[in-house]
Amino acid sequence: MRKAVKGNVSWIGYIDWELQHFHGDDYSIINGSSQNAYLIEEEKTVLMDTVWTPHRFDFVENLKKEIDLKKIDFIVANHGECDHSGSLTTILEEIPDVPIYCTENAVKSIEGQYGKRGWNFHVVKTGDSLDIGNGKKLIFLEMRMLHWPDSMATFLTGDNILFSMDAFGQHYAVEELFNDKANQCVLMKEAMKYYANIIAPFAPILRKKLEEITALNLPIEMIAPSHGAIWRENPMQIVEKYGQWAQDYQEDQVTIAFDTMWEGTTKIAYSIAEEIHRQSPDTVVKVFNISKSDKNEVMTEIFKSKALAVGSPTVANSILSPVAGWLEFLKQLKFKKKKAAAFGCYGWSGESVKVLQESLKAAGFHVIPENIRAEWVAKEEDFAAIPALVSALLKAE
Repeated sequence: MRKAVKGNVSWIGYIDWELQHFHGDDYSIINGSSQNAYLIEEEKTVLMDTVWTPHRFDFVENLKKEIDLKKIDFIVANHGECDHSGSLTTILEEIPDVPIYCTENAVKSIEGQYGKRGWNFHVVKTGDSLDIGNGKKLIFLEMRMLHWPDSMATFLTGDNILFSMDAFGQHYAVEELFNDKANQCVLMKEAMKYYANIIAPFAPILRKKLEEITALNLPIEMIAPSHGAIWRENPMQIVEKYGQWAQDYQEDQVTIAFDTMWEGTTKIAYSIAEEIHRQSPDTVVKVFNISKSDKNEVMTEIFKSKALAVGSPTVANSILSPVAGWLEFLKQLKFKKKKAAAFGCYGWSGESVKVLQESLKAAGFHVIPENIRAEWVAKEEDFAAIPALVSALLKAE
């Protein structure tokens, strides 16, 4: 079923209330999601992206109920990832010669995933445009590495809609489509989670792209991303948020993340949290057991934090495997200008603190030398060292 967006633009995507994971199992979905595709019907008819491969047959059948497929003049493929291009194979079986407008990298991506099928690709770059009649045109904007090399956005003149692809989106199911109809707390939480876990590694590129978009002086009145709510009420608020988040964002918050075998490391984690509150009562403190917590939710909290403390006992001259995998993901996100400390218990060799410190440095954190390295279980002298660690962690650079 189509839903009106603005003018002759309709939403024809798929809202997935049951989705629990994305990017394999690498991203958790808590509030549902959507794959947003759009239909523009001016003198020319344009299909703006499609939906994920598992829903391709339903998508095409629903589209047939709304329009004769042969009336589609152009398809715009803003991104080759299969949650957006996944219905192309099915729809192009019916209209095989329709022109597909996309970036050069998108051609490589789409053909790499679905094979070379002789599709009618038209390669575009930033500033190229396509006249669709009634005084309106599409202007294409390359968005390389936001978050794939093939990504682009498309601006519709007249209606002044920016189809922003993965930028400015959220994994959030909003049946009513628009940001002003969504729960505002959930909307912004999911927008930040999406940024922190997917877009953050590309912050330097994003900063330049935001400058480029601003320089184009486009009269943006609506931002229609490929996941989640469409920004129609004060749409530039999410652009402003991205601008803030891309500037090595942090709040007055410290996150403590750990795993444990026999609860010794747990006691240190909770003691660090108590000491932070004692030294700085206004600082928000979050504590997570890595093995029991949603990693994407934890990473969002670390993104908000100015400092991080990570703990693990020593196991086989190293750290617990859940912590090791978690630290690899932390490294991928490339957070900047945040401090970190390490702590943990050991029985024999005691390498965990050193391993944690090295991993945190590799992830881009400023690691303080103060640490808690407790033999067997934390004793009075170990707890006595916590205030100095906390003080160093809270100290402004």
